[in-house]
Amino acid sequence: MTSTSSTVPTAGAPAAELRVIDLRGGGLSDAQLRAVVPRQSGDFVHSAEEAVAGILEDVRLRGPEALRELAARFDGVEQERLRVPPEAIAEAVAGLDPEVRRGLETAIARTRAFAEAQRPQDSSIEVAPGARLSNRWTPMRRSGLYVPGGLAVYPSSVVMNVVPAQAAGVESVVLCTPPQREFGGLPHSTTLAAAGLLGVDEVWAIGGAQALGAMTYGVEDGGDVLEPVDILTGPGNIYVAMAKRQLRARVGVDGEAGTTEIAVVADDSARPDFVAADLISQAEHDPHAGSLLITHSQETADAVAAAVAEQAAATPHRERVATALSGEQSGIILTDDLAESIRVADAYAAEHLEIHTHDAAGVAARIRNAGAIFLGPYSPVPLGDYAAGSNHVLPTGGSAAYTGGLSTATFLKAVQIVDYTAEALAEVGDAVVALAHAEDLPAHGAAITVRGGSGPKERS
Repeated sequence: MTSTSSTVPTAGAPAAELRVIDLRGGGLSDAQLRAVVPRQSGDFVHSAEEAVAGILEDVRLRGPEALRELAARFDGVEQERLRVPPEAIAEAVAGLDPEVRRGLETAIARTRAFAEAQRPQDSSIEVAPGARLSNRWTPMRRSGLYVPGGLAVYPSSVVMNVVPAQAAGVESVVLCTPPQREFGGLPHSTTLAAAGLLGVDEVWAIGGAQALGAMTYGVEDGGDVLEPVDILTGPGNIYVAMAKRQLRARVGVDGEAGTTEIAVVADDSARPDFVAADLISQAEHDPHAGSLLITHSQETADAVAAAVAEQAAATPHRERVATALSGEQSGIILTDDLAESIRVADAYAAEHLEIHTHDAAGVAARIRNAGAIFLGPYSPVPLGDYAAGSNHVLPTGGSAAYTGGLSTATFLKAVQIVDYTAEALAEVGDAVVALAHAEDLPAHGAAITVRGGSGPKERS
């Protein structure tokens, strides 16, 4: 394995050093592949964990006082009221640009159609005469949804969080999103408008890890009360992901939807300008965003690198893009063949995985680990970010190996119902009593025999 750099110059910004990791002829095991695929710095993750632990403890102990201090520190905002007044939400809806409103309404309609189709069905089975088992899907009572602010505005994340919660039947939804100086300490008006379009009237101007702490512990701020939630969902940066990791012992979480990442599996059929545009689109999110090309075609790798250089120089957020592309979380991986590219993609377990190959659907069927898969040249990740109908709250940092993205099922829990008649209990009583004695739990067996069930004779 060799690692080199391909310089991607960007006008008015530091040159981006897009690493080339050459795995050709390496014959690496799955464990070795997981070790060499690009990831964010471990030092960065560790420092985020420490910072978040302090923030959460401060919010737990000092509540609104801590939240106001953190807003002044991180957002440059001096807050009076933490909860957004309902009239501010109504004003945001009234002032929404008509084209943006149409875009949001399109996204809402498509996301709702998919979310309603995702709802799992209750089931019931009779395993023996009179012995019925049922599986009932029950919505959580209250959900806490986080929508980031910071470097960009994310009304689309309001849609992605709220719609599946509503499709699941969640009774109470609270939304937290950062305060903005340019909006007088309120969240961005477009974010508020998206909430209003969806009928969400409880919005708090709280950002970052502290928002997740507030929704977990609850906050009393004068006459405003933020009741604790049952589950936290929503995307964010590494600090938001670390907050979920630390709070999951107290509250349900959807997964670690942290700083965004994209991987593209490509062969010689890929359009280099399309691939480059998609890599840049995710690098635009955050200086720590990950953009990765996986290919067994040297020609494709060279062409994409050239296209990235050209497009990155012209993009408005070129400095942010250059930083992300030059980071150790990004790069180009060269493989021996398509089968090896698929192995690398599974080792990386991308949040977003694009397939730009011959028979993209066939390749996708061989992929095990990905938050969402985008097939072919006309299904780019930004489509999924906004209006495809899929959800853009997806697992990052390799967690797609063991969890999926936000869906209607995220807000539901399966309750198992056991319904036996006396005759059905008697039929299985001997087995229960025998197993209870085998585990030295005789009272378990007695709970059967007291009901008239039979069982093995007591052991001396």
